[in-house]
Amino acid sequence: MPAKILSKINFAKSYNDLQKLVEWFEKGDVDLEEGIKKFEEGMKLVNELKKYLNTVENKVKQIKMRFEKEDGAADAEEEENII
Repeated sequence: MPAKILSKINFAKSYNDLQKLVEWFEKGDVDLEEGIKKFEEGMKLVNELKKYLNTVENKVKQIKMRFEKEDGAADAEEEENII
């Protein structure tokens, strides 16, 4: 996901909005038409949050791989210096 899209997403706010929608449904006695609109809104929020979390997960994997490569290169260099 491009950085500009990430900056538009406020994870905490989106998650809080989703929680409010869930609470609205859990209180029961909901209007069907309003419920459909809120369900659609909730699905959009879920989709945004999933995309954001996937992006963050990929970033973490990239960071780990970079450090593993650097650590592996440092280990190989140390072995060469020992020999």
